[in-house]
Amino acid sequence: MSFQQIGEQFVQHYYQTFDTNRAGLAALYGDTSMLTFEGEQFQGAQNITGKLTSLQFQKVQHQIVKCDCQPNPSENGVIIFVTGSLLVDDNQNPLKFAQVFYLKQGPTGNYFCQNDLFRLNIG
Repeated sequence: MSFQQIGEQFVQHYYQTFDTNRAGLAALYGDTSMLTFEGEQFQGAQNITGKLTSLQFQKVQHQIVKCDCQPNPSENGVIIFVTGSLLVDDNQNPLKFAQVFYLKQGPTGNYFCQNDLFRLNIG
């Protein structure tokens, strides 16, 4: 599978899980993973999932506009840059967002999210 396919499949799975069962995102992170969410940092799958499940909305729908992927040959990892829109609860005005993921290959060959950076594009 190419780095582009790995990245696109991860992004599709991540946002589908985020939109339907945020607690299920824990399986995509590891103990050393880090999330920077609007400037706040969280480390480890449990702390990251705790932050994501505590966000103050009931419904969310991600709409991906662009998904750019690059390989990291030194670790066989994949860097992913996503831009898109968020529809939150019953608000019909989408919020623009940007998110970067770094996928690292684990010892068994599966990929997990080592780094995750999220920002709303407001202003």
